[in-house]
Amino acid sequence: MKEILYKLFDYHYLSREEAKEVLFAIVKGDIPDTQVASLITSFLMRSISVDEILGFRDALLDMRVEVNLSDYAPLDIVGTGGDGKNTFNISTSACFVVAGAGYNVVKHGNYGATSISGASNVIEQQGVKFTTDNDQFRRSLDSCHIAYLHAPLFSPALKAVAPVRKSLGVRNFFNVLGPLVNPAQPEYQMLGVYNLAMSRLYSYIYQEENKKFCIVHSMDGYDEVSLTSQFKVVSNKGEQLFVPEELGFKRIGQEELSGGNTPVEAARIFRNVLHAQGTEAQMNVVLANAAFGIQTIEQDKPIEECLEIASDSLYGKKALNVLEKFIEINQ
Repeated sequence: MKEILYKLFDYHYLSREEAKEVLFAIVKGDIPDTQVASLITSFLMRSISVDEILGFRDALLDMRVEVNLSDYAPLDIVGTGGDGKNTFNISTSACFVVAGAGYNVVKHGNYGATSISGASNVIEQQGVKFTTDNDQFRRSLDSCHIAYLHAPLFSPALKAVAPVRKSLGVRNFFNVLGPLVNPAQPEYQMLGVYNLAMSRLYSYIYQEENKKFCIVHSMDGYDEVSLTSQFKVVSNKGEQLFVPEELGFKRIGQEELSGGNTPVEAARIFRNVLHAQGTEAQMNVVLANAAFGIQTIEQDKPIEECLEIASDSLYGKKALNVLEKFIEINQ
């Protein structure tokens, strides 16, 4: 491990196989937390390479608890995290809106590492119990079009490094890995990234794998469609630049997207939104992200039509019905 660290400190890159071996060693407990922290920190000093990401991902997928849900052709909506904005759980809310519109969603998430409330925090606050039961996931998808996979139950490496990540409290390459290691390996993925370099990195990876994808980045640093500024969308169809106004939305102030100071506050915002009782800003930002999620699946539909579908799900209380059924099944 010392040789690996010296290599990284000298700004050299790991091969795909080296990266894979390092992550296996972390999970086996062969590397002390101080060296794991050094490893994480070293990747904050320079960009991570495609081979390094793929090597780390290969290790996580090799060790994962497998889930067989491919026949549902599901979508995942996820952000890399690490944008430092402490927004409410926008992508999680959008997942329920998409499911309310009748599309299958397999959401992969975790507790917040660099924010107050991650997807798992807000889902757990609803009384949901996490599981690895494939039959239960199928019941959930059959009943309400959504299943939730709590990352530490499926990826031992993520569980092994959780204390170090939490103590560091800064974005790191595990934020980059999260979207790539959904154990269900969904057919469709909408991903939010916090900078354009990340957008290019994921675009290379998705194109190499022939994934049906949509990557979004708000130009003021959000890892989602924040409606606070213009935003870029990269998908199988190419690249587009949008401004909120051309989608019919008012521009939002950053303070309007706050996730609060506790997971309880974040969960309250989440429920208010799905009850169609959130603020105008909260409702609009969820609609925008849900619409691009729908378009990831329905690539020939114009975004305006996808917004109408999302709006019908949210304001027609279909997303709320999904949430209530989801809680009932997963308690």
